[in-house]
This record gives sequence, C-alpha cells and structure tokens, in this order.
Amino acid sequence: MSLKKNILSGYVSQLYVTGVGIMILPLYIKYMGAEAYGLVGFFTMLQAWFGLLDMGLTPTIGRETARYRGGNITALAYRQLYRALSLIFLVVALIGGISLFLVADLIVEQWLQVESLDMGKVVVCVQIMGIIVALRWLCGLCRGVIAGSERLVWLSGFNGLIATMRFIAVFGSMWQFGFTPLVFFVHQLVIALTELVGLWWMGNRLLPSKADSKETIGWSLKPIKPVLRFALTIAFTSSIWVLVTQTDKLILSGILSLAEYGYFTLAVLVASGIMVISGPVSSAIMPRMARLHSEGKHDEMIQVYRNASQLVTVICGSAAITVAFTAEKLLFAWTGDGQLAQESAPILRLYAIGNGFLALAAFPYYLQYALGNLRYHLIGNLVTICLLIPSIIYAAKVYGAIGAGWVWVSLNGMLLLFWVGYVHSKLEPGLHAKWLLIDIAKISLPVFFVLWGISLLGLPTGDRIVEFGVVAALSITALITAVFTSSYAKTVISLRVRNG
Repeated sequence: MSLKKNILSGYVSQLYVTGVGIMILPLYIKYMGAEAYGLVGFFTMLQAWFGLLDMGLTPTIGRETARYRGGNITALAYRQLYRALSLIFLVVALIGGISLFLVADLIVEQWLQVESLDMGKVVVCVQIMGIIVALRWLCGLCRGVIAGSERLVWLSGFNGLIATMRFIAVFGSMWQFGFTPLVFFVHQLVIALTELVGLWWMGNRLLPSKADSKETIGWSLKPIKPVLRFALTIAFTSSIWVLVTQTDKLILSGILSLAEYGYFTLAVLVASGIMVISGPVSSAIMPRMARLHSEGKHDEMIQVYRNASQLVTVICGSAAITVAFTAEKLLFAWTGDGQLAQESAPILRLYAIGNGFLALAAFPYYLQYALGNLRYHLIGNLVTICLLIPSIIYAAKVYGAIGAGWVWVSLNGMLLLFWVGYVHSKLEPGLHAKWLLIDIAKISLPVFFVLWGISLLGLPTGDRIVEFGVVAALSITALITAVFTSSYAKTVISLRVRNG
C-alpha cells in the first residue's frame, strides 16, 4: 500500500472524525447542558488515563507486525507473540474495567463537583464508563495489527463509520429516550462493542494462517521476552505521555464544577484537533520507517522523516497559528455563544500553540521507534514530567485553567527548542539544523507573519456567518502560505500537475 495513500486516507478519516466530534459539541451542550457535557469531558480524560495500562503492548504489536511483513520474524513467532499479548490485553482489561466499576461511587462523591445532576445516575454513568474504556482499550491490539500491516485505508474508513455512530447516531438514541447522560453512555457502550467486533474481525484476517505452520502455537508468555525491553520502554514513555497530556485535565476535573469543566473541555478539545491531525502521519511513517531501517535503507528512512516533518508543519503548524489568531471568532462562529467564546478563547489560544509545539516535538520519538531504541525519549519524558506535574498543580490551583494553559505552552516550546536538538545530535548528527530551519521555521514563520500582518489591518466582526468567513479566509491563507514555503509540498503538487 502506498505511503501517500495511507497518509491521505488517514487524514481524510481524522479530519472527519475530529470535525464531527468538534462540530457536534455545541449540540451536546445545548440539549444535555454544560454540566452533563462536563461528565462527557471526564469520560474522555478517563479513557486517556486508562492508557497507562497499555504497558507498551499496542506499539509493540504494531512494530512486530511491520517486522513480520518485512520478513524479519517467522509466521510462527509472530502468531505466538500475538497470542501472548492477547492474554495480557484481556487480563488487564478485566482488572481495569472492574476496578473502575467498583470505585465509581467514590469518584462521584469524593472527586467530581456535581451540582444539579442526580448523583445515583451519575454513579451509573461512571460505572458504564469503566466498561467502555476497557472495551475500547482491547481494540488497541487489533489496531496495532492493522496499522502494522499498513492497512490504513480500511482502518480510516472504519474509524469514520464508528465516529458517525458515536457522535451523530447518539442523537437518535437521545431523541428517542431522552437527552440525559445515562442514555448517552448506554449508546456509547453499544458502539464500543461494535467497534471491538469490527477491529477483531479485520485483525484476525491479517494474521498468518495457523494451517501454514506445522508447529503448535501454544499458550505461553515466553514470546514476549525478546521484545520485553522495547515494550517496557514504550510502556514507561506512554505513561509519561499520559501524565504530560492529562495531568492538567485530571486536576481541573476535581477543582472546577462540572459545568465549568465542560467549558474547559470544549476549548481543549478544539485545540486537540491539532494533535489529532498529526496522527495519520505518525501512524503511516512509524511502520514504514521501522521497515526501512530493518532493510538497511537509512537514507530513505531519514527522507521519509523529513518529508513527514514538513507535512505536519504545513497542516498542524498553520492550523495552530490560525487558531491562535482567531480563537474568539472561531468559538463564536461555532457555538453562537458570545460569553462562552470570550471566556474560552484564552484557553483555546494557549492550548492550540502548545499542541502545535508538541506535534513537532514528537518527531524524534518516531525516529527512535524505528531504530528500536527509546533511551533518549525515556530521559526526555522523565525530565518533562518532573517539571510539568508540580508546575501544573501549582498553576491550576492558583490560576485555574489559564495557569495550566501557560504551563502547557511554555514547556512544549522549550522541548521543541532544546530537547529535540539534543536527540537529533545523538541519533543523526547534522540533521537538526536542516530539520529546524528548512522543515519547520521556513514554513511556519511566513504563516505567522502573514496572519500577523493581516490582523494589524483589523479583522471584520459581525454575526456568526461573518466570523466564520473570517476564520475560513485566514485558514486558507495560512495553508496556502505553508504549502508554497514547503519544498516537499511543492514537489508533490508539481508532480500531480505534471501527471494530470
């Protein structure tokens, strides 16, 4: 499967999934209420924290699938590894899901700031959350097999279908049974089961046939030993990633009322779209780079790395800069609520910039993943978390959501400027200056100055249609500017034009 097709299909899927999820939010708040949506925001955060139990297994099965496809491990060894990981996934899902189910009442009574919702029904909602996050976590094993097999076109289409059922079809359920959190979460439970079945079906189709092996696959955890070090390193770094990206949300969920937390979640979710649209690139290049490295094609691997960096800068960089300049207009055009837009815009602006920094600062991880050595990623994340957690706790308690936002943008900016350069100097000497100046700064700085110059002239204001038009115009301007300052994007476009 073509890398370009994988990236394109991934982007179409992610844009749809993210777009549907974001565009539908005002309707959630309108029909369910801000406090009920705060419960949805808590559910989203809970899913992220459940990722701590992954133990590096999902990225490991993805990488080993790519290695199997590249001929580096046998079909029998791969099947044995898959079966061992399946056992672990199932056990961890049961333990995690049951634990969340049992402590649901404590979460509601001791942590969440519930004001008007029925406490008993909120407890039931949190119990259902425990089941859902366990089911969705089980999907990780199958997703790893599908992504590692580079069947991302199918995966993208399936993700779009599930997103439609999750975000849009839920209104049919609530229209029929009531716009309540309980109806919402029961619907999500049904969709989580559907998602697991679909991914399991495709994942099993991609596994090597049992009939092709004369030896018994067996039931043993021994096949994990050869990849244990890699898996545990990823497990630790994944845990750090959850701590880095979710600590502020966890702290604020216990400080803010559910209604206020709903508004905070809304702003952060819009900003998270910047990270989400970088996902298809990482999903596509990680198995490709791992395969190129295993085949000894080092120069090709680095070229894939640099091209992907430019692509993320063009898309995520221009998006982050646009949101920073149009945060209040964007929120008003989207929700029609002037007060919400005014209060949430500063949070959105900070998190958008911080996520733009983070999308680029994540690239050395992809390089280390391909090389099979995450040592520097591990060290960097340790330093990051030691700085982040106390800073977030202090800033969130003293300054609330704005304080958390300033910590977020400052820390990610420092990571991009200093730590990425250090990692590049260790893994690929001579790369960093070209990467930073040509693949990032040459693209993002012109976008910033163009939008800054336009904003100095004064942006028109008016009703939602006018504000939407302003945001759309600036978004297109930013994207066009980014495309024509990227050597990779210009090359792709010129080839397309030449080939008709």
